[in-house]
Amino acid sequence: MSPVQAERRSSRGGDDVENVELTGPKKVAALLLSMDKKVASRLLKHFDEDDIKLIAQTATDLGAVSKQTLDALIEEFAMSLRTGGDLVATANEFEQLLAGVVPPEQIAEIMSQVRSKSLQSIWIKLGEVPELSTAQYLSKEHPQVSALVLSRTPPAYAAAALKMLPTPLRNEIMRRMLALKIVLERPIMLLEGAVKEELLYKSAKNTGPTIHARLADIINKMDRKQMDEILTDLDQHRPKEAEVVRGLLFTFDDLMRLSQPALVTLFDGVPADRTITALFGADPKMAELILEATPARARRMIEQELATGKKASAKEVQKARRAIADAAMEMIEKGIIEIGNSEEE
Repeated sequence: MSPVQAERRSSRGGDDVENVELTGPKKVAALLLSMDKKVASRLLKHFDEDDIKLIAQTATDLGAVSKQTLDALIEEFAMSLRTGGDLVATANEFEQLLAGVVPPEQIAEIMSQVRSKSLQSIWIKLGEVPELSTAQYLSKEHPQVSALVLSRTPPAYAAAALKMLPTPLRNEIMRRMLALKIVLERPIMLLEGAVKEELLYKSAKNTGPTIHARLADIINKMDRKQMDEILTDLDQHRPKEAEVVRGLLFTFDDLMRLSQPALVTLFDGVPADRTITALFGADPKMAELILEATPARARRMIEQELATGKKASAKEVQKARRAIADAAMEMIEKGIIEIGNSEEE
């Protein structure tokens, strides 16, 4: 006679049923026995042989369960589903789930293996995070932390992230990577946990580049007046966020921040007609900087076209400048060129 049958017999006037305290595998056994047989059978298919043996033994030893205890268990289960919100699957949560079902020494062995595999995969998954996000994270950390992080990432990924950092910081990180010693397990676990929280989780939440990068990309494609209005509003209402966004913006005017070799590389791939349109109404200093970076033959043609006095519409000028700025930003992200004056290096 099952516990449920015993309870039904009691409710019809049989002997009083002992109020069994349900913990660990007893809860699992009681819930399964109270379910529809087909549902319980489907659930049991997801348990391994050892778990099924444990549940079977527990069910055999369970005895009678009072209706009050069973109702409380079902209500507890239902309440967890109603109020639990999003499921956060963590090693600690699963460890608590195993408590009482699996012996403590076995839990320790299982969780040790699980955590080891999980932490090893962090550095592989980090390769899916945009290099820009990682560079922003590293720029706020101590160079020693940055060195340790990059020493565990694939070389190509580390190189891409390093190229986006200021030259002095990049050089210091490289020196520290060269001098890295063996690090104890505990600090490594703390670092991996921080990387998982600050980079992997946040990147997954934003499904790609950070929300700041997304916003900067949108603002980049607006005209100067709209850009200034939005940034002014952000400065007033979200000053810290505005600072981050400003750091990610790259406009035509920011070409001044590129070294001459970087400008030469950039304008080597920009069509002459686009350069002509972009230079209509440009600041003389900016125009000269760009002309110096333009191949000689193209420069003569550009200067001749500008000398004719022809003009393009404001919309065409904005479109040409935006295309050049986008091309520069793409090269920066790929590590082809970098922001910074070569004289500062």
